[in-house]
Amino acid sequence: MTAQSSGRPPFRADHVGSLLRPAALRQAFRDHAAGKIDDARFTEIQDLCIRDAVALQEAVGLNVVTDGEFRRGSYWARFVERVDGFEIKPAVFNFRDDHGHEVAFTAPYAARKLKRSQPLALDEFAFLRTAAKAGPKITLPAPSTMHFYRCTDFAAASAYRDVEGFFADVTQIFREEIKGLVEAGCRYIQLDEVAVALLCDPAIRRQVEAAGQAPDRLVDLYIKSINDAVVGAPEDVTFGVHMCRGNFKGHYLAAGGYESVAERFFSETRVNHFLLEYDTERAGDFAPLRFVKGRGVVLGLVSSKVAALESLDTLRRRTEEA
Repeated sequence: MTAQSSGRPPFRADHVGSLLRPAALRQAFRDHAAGKIDDARFTEIQDLCIRDAVALQEAVGLNVVTDGEFRRGSYWARFVERVDGFEIKPAVFNFRDDHGHEVAFTAPYAARKLKRSQPLALDEFAFLRTAAKAGPKITLPAPSTMHFYRCTDFAAASAYRDVEGFFADVTQIFREEIKGLVEAGCRYIQLDEVAVALLCDPAIRRQVEAAGQAPDRLVDLYIKSINDAVVGAPEDVTFGVHMCRGNFKGHYLAAGGYESVAERFFSETRVNHFLLEYDTERAGDFAPLRFVKGRGVVLGLVSSKVAALESLDTLRRRTEEA
């Protein structure tokens, strides 16, 4: 892991953003959806839970904090909610566990031409900045999220004739969002890249090929989409990419080391650093790190989702040892 001495990320210890939602917050999501509480009360509960999450992160000594993604139903939910043209349909991949149990989930689908109708994370940043003493980080789903989970049927033909036109609009939305965040003072943005991590899994690659798609072509497409999303941002903005194999109630989407994508992804993706799970049975060994040159790597030795449940004393000790 490379840490900068300038006070900018990557730091000695970081985390990937999402935290386990407290019981009160989970109930608030259910109550709001059922009309039992109004928007104001829902926001109030979110605010309280976010303040607690920020306090936890600062108490263990982290130099960067997030809001735990406590305002989102899922890491990509706000893209669907706040971009005109998206609908939700079943995904073509399932979560699974080590016992063979599978869980279906959903995916974005472009039913109409896409347009950013309102900011996606600006209100999250505005509140986080007031609640935190440490540096605030905003997480966004990588552009591939809008495509990969339904890569054979990602958009209506009446909306997009080809994938290039689709990603032209998606990355334009990202540039608009990043511009707004930067103007508000945000200097650390993390893109959550799941698709490329999934394309490390031989079983997923075979499934993609069986559907008539070329896995390596998708990797190239997703690298380009990240680069197109961040182009033009000021040099003092730090971009990190978190590669995730999925995490949902003890289930995951994929397993496999980074070797098949490492040379292209680590050398061609124009971001400052990567946040990676490593040295585990699902994530592989350290060998692919040879392709990371001149940029930082934050190794996922402590899961943020586990960290939310551990005692402060345990977290302090593990942070000091990292």
